[in-house]
Amino acid sequence: MKISSNPVLRRTLTATAVAGGTAALMLAGISGASAHVGVTPDKTTANTYALLTFGIPHGCEESGTTKVTITLPAELNDAQPTVNPNWTAAKVTEQLAEPRKLADGTTITKRTSQIVYTAKAPLEPALRDALVLSVKLPDAAGQTLYFPTLQNCEAGQTDWSQLPAEGQDPHSLKAPAPSVTVTAAAADGHTAHAASAADTTATPVQAAAVSDDGAQARSWAGLAAGVGGLALGGLALARSRGNTSAPVRASAPGSGPHSAPKE
Repeated sequence: MKISSNPVLRRTLTATAVAGGTAALMLAGISGASAHVGVTPDKTTANTYALLTFGIPHGCEESGTTKVTITLPAELNDAQPTVNPNWTAAKVTEQLAEPRKLADGTTITKRTSQIVYTAKAPLEPALRDALVLSVKLPDAAGQTLYFPTLQNCEAGQTDWSQLPAEGQDPHSLKAPAPSVTVTAAAADGHTAHAASAADTTATPVQAAAVSDDGAQARSWAGLAAGVGGLALGGLALARSRGNTSAPVRASAPGSGPHSAPKE
């Protein structure tokens, strides 16, 4: 295809191509983010209470999700599941190998090891849902907490439990475990916030991953419309500049449409 020698049109087409490429990358990012169970913390500061939102996508191709089992890391003693009208929630406890003394001086011999959400009706693969836990983060700034999550479906299951090796990018794993990295308080004493270490949950794309697929489709349509508008606007600008650059030919006296007829 021969590219026009018009510099304005050439710049317009180049800008449109760049915008189109950016849009394609954004769409690919949205698709990738929605493929995994991820967790979004509302805060990550050590020794504070945080709300952890687990985004549940389709995990078994076209089969609906029936149960989600979230395993708590050994550093946590308990988790409080938030009520979700689409699911029932239950705690699984385990006996500790030896008593554990807490910061307030009390001692526990059992801890909550898992939270099990059971769907009242299978979650359709075209939809997503969000499950929220309240937890007390440990006093361990810099430590990454992993939450292996088993997603059971009407047919099959997906075990989101893979842990990255030292220096490995968690996104390179096929079924990474959701994770949160604990941070220290800011120097000024304010609460510090940080993104989940294993998922895309702290960006606009990741936030969209907790919504339903219909909302994602609307976002994609809006993005495509924006790119199309950019292309049309650029071409219109090129035509406009091309027209204004042509010399204007003055009419000869008496040759206009309203000139008096010759006698």
